[in-house]
Amino acid sequence: MVCQASFAKRYRYKRTVKIKRNYISIMTNTKNKYPHSEFLFNCRKINESYPVSLDETLSKKDTDEALKEITNWHGYQPTRLISMQALAKDIGVKDIYYKDESTRLGLRSFKALGGAYGVLKYLHAKIQDQMESKIDIKDVRRGKYLNLTKNYVVVTATDGNHGRSVAYGAKLFGCKCQIYIHSEVSDGRKNAMENLGAKIIRVNGNYDASLRVCIEQAQENNWQIISDTSYGGYTEYPRYIMAGYTVLAQEIIDELKGKSAPTHIFLQAGVGGFAAAMCMLFWNAFNDQNIQFIIVEPNLAPCLIQSAKAGEITIFNIEEETMMTGLSCGEPSLLAWDILKMRADLFMTINDNKVPELMRLMSRGVGKDLGVEAGECSVSGLAALIEARNNKKIAQRLNLNSESRVLLFGTEGATDPDIYEKIINA
Repeated sequence: MVCQASFAKRYRYKRTVKIKRNYISIMTNTKNKYPHSEFLFNCRKINESYPVSLDETLSKKDTDEALKEITNWHGYQPTRLISMQALAKDIGVKDIYYKDESTRLGLRSFKALGGAYGVLKYLHAKIQDQMESKIDIKDVRRGKYLNLTKNYVVVTATDGNHGRSVAYGAKLFGCKCQIYIHSEVSDGRKNAMENLGAKIIRVNGNYDASLRVCIEQAQENNWQIISDTSYGGYTEYPRYIMAGYTVLAQEIIDELKGKSAPTHIFLQAGVGGFAAAMCMLFWNAFNDQNIQFIIVEPNLAPCLIQSAKAGEITIFNIEEETMMTGLSCGEPSLLAWDILKMRADLFMTINDNKVPELMRLMSRGVGKDLGVEAGECSVSGLAALIEARNNKKIAQRLNLNSESRVLLFGTEGATDPDIYEKIINA
């Protein structure tokens, strides 16, 4: 088997991306410090059922509990799974399933399923401890203990969407919330969290800098961190958050009953929590299908592909922010890495320059395909699909061809409407 490092070097390249009938024509930016897409096949992947050893990372019990609870929330309803056959034909695959999270619980992002659920699990545990007795989590959800929950403070660091979910959970379940954001988070995303009642602290530097300040102040004030990234000594709430994310994967599985399963799943990744959660549930549901899992990162924040090269978690120093702000992370989540290092087929990176035109393409739709509201992170999977399909050696190794059924995730809509409109109308 070709080792990871040599394969990555061999297939690192610069190219123009094109689709038939000129629906897309995007040039790679040669001035960017990291202009190339990079491909890294995972030689450590295992070809077996989800290991029992990974139940400590994320188990079926975790995901079943999250599904039972979240599907009972006010306003919950499954989001759309859209078939984009015209776009698929132009790219050269059989079908594209697109999971549209732009309407999720009014927050316009899949993150609504994770952070808010983490807040609820925290409050449930604290109230039980305080009362020294078992209580039903649904009573916390229904506001029975508001006189107690109002005394607790939850905090997190965020690029926007996760913080908005934590703020939503704090408002929904009755506690205080403080959010740490870095210097590049837009005012629109900041305002959206403030509108949910959160206190916002802006920190100089990138996401990792805001996370460090968040951790320090939480320890000083005995506040609870509800983070979507895990590290040594902190895994409980990231596990709950990942379990919350799997609700959308279960929706897809339910909708695909009686239909053909996807052959390729492209998963965008920041710290990797979302990608790992999707990977876990589909791994369990379609273990005999040999689905190809492709992990997609910005080439300005490639912490997972760097970790895959090293064979261990590796920190990447972010020197320039990607416009896909939700994916701008320099250190993988410990829990996510446990799953991805064992099941990902391919790690790859994409360039920012493809993002605006793909957002406009998704907005207007191709042929008879339905147009959708796709934010910056939402088109990362599509950009990666185009890159992989147009590279003959990569496509051949992935068995990505005219018979492939590809699953993509529209992880966010217009989470900052002003930025979204400027891009769409450019």
